[in-house]
Amino acid sequence: MKLYAPWEKAFKKVSTPFEHFIHAQTTTGLILMFMTVLALIFANTPFADSYAHFFHMKIDFNVGDWKLSHTLHHWINDGLMAIFFFVIGLEIKREITVGELSNFKAALLPILAAVGGMVFPALIYLYINAGMQGAGGWGIPMATDIAFAISALVLLGKRVPPALVTFLVALAIVDDLGAVMVIALFYTEQIHMLPLMLAGASFLILVFFNRFGIHMILPYFIVGLFMWFFMLESGVHATIAGVIAALAIPTRPKLSAIGFRKDAKTLLDEYDTYPIDTKHGMNERQKAILLKLESNINEISTPAARLERDLHLPVALIVIPLFALANAGIAIDFSSISTTIMEPVSLGIIGGLILGKVVGIFGVAWLAIKLKVASLPQNSTLSQIFGVAFLGGIGFTMSIFVADLAFMGNPELIFQAKVGILAASLFAGLFGYSWLRFVARSANVES
Repeated sequence: MKLYAPWEKAFKKVSTPFEHFIHAQTTTGLILMFMTVLALIFANTPFADSYAHFFHMKIDFNVGDWKLSHTLHHWINDGLMAIFFFVIGLEIKREITVGELSNFKAALLPILAAVGGMVFPALIYLYINAGMQGAGGWGIPMATDIAFAISALVLLGKRVPPALVTFLVALAIVDDLGAVMVIALFYTEQIHMLPLMLAGASFLILVFFNRFGIHMILPYFIVGLFMWFFMLESGVHATIAGVIAALAIPTRPKLSAIGFRKDAKTLLDEYDTYPIDTKHGMNERQKAILLKLESNINEISTPAARLERDLHLPVALIVIPLFALANAGIAIDFSSISTTIMEPVSLGIIGGLILGKVVGIFGVAWLAIKLKVASLPQNSTLSQIFGVAFLGGIGFTMSIFVADLAFMGNPELIFQAKVGILAASLFAGLFGYSWLRFVARSANVES
């Protein structure tokens, strides 16, 4: 008998290609919530100084006279988060090649909604912060936290149709792609050309590996590690290397489906010719057949699919929780919290993540549907799109990441930004979940 965690039964409603992905995102969202609360507890108790000192501890790597020295906080944000961005890159590539974004007609609605959900939050933020010190933070409310948003939908179970989950996944993937482009183009202060050229050369090597049919992971890992280092030294944020490296990972299997089926049948037929030895188990030839079958299974699977599957768990259990623990811990003075929220930076983020996302996602989707440019996801309603638009206002992980880049060296503005992000994400998540649970109904229910 199989045992399930309380939320796991909800996955049965999701179509098979998305099951593993949705499961991983939901796990991430639940752990992320726990680590955020833990970080806030540490930052607002007598442990606050120890908490701050721990993440500002220096970690050095020395090779002869060469030295790479950064704080633990920096290693998490620039090092471990590169793995997170690598997984995002794999997700983007999968969606474009074989996923929902591969069919332009089906992808049009989430693409338009995602673009609206990036443009309007940025405009609202700029309107509130125009000409002020915090104007450079316009990219903060553009982001949607895919883990939290999908977690909320999955926890709703059968109250939402599978097509609505697909819509949110596609929207969030496009949103992630937009966030990556914003980080690369607008939050890079100084570029050093030689390391950037070496990073480009590393990417070309990865492309050559792909074109030459290399499916082993190790060569990609080694060259990708060099590319990350060169990107770190170039001034472009090092996490971008993760996304770029993912684009070079092969997405075509080495063995065709027909070839796999023929080989598997031949091998299994040969396996059956040997008598079953209940005392000693398999003979050496049978073991060799199973090893060959395992090799064929790996060859029909693509490196991109294997990496995405294998990395989701470490990212969910290690990378994102550590990021939340290192970045979500803000000391909250409740006597002045109302003043902080009314600061232009906080207000711009709250307005962007709540009003901007709803106007951008729901407004653009509504217009596209009314103009018959795109159609509603199957069995869903405009009321449900409205609820999903609020879930799009959960900006947590990526928004905090962009805030640290936008206001680097200005702890006061970073604090205001994080207060705005936490307040907006909490409201957007609770309101969106409540709307979808108690107000919105699926099309098949309404009919």
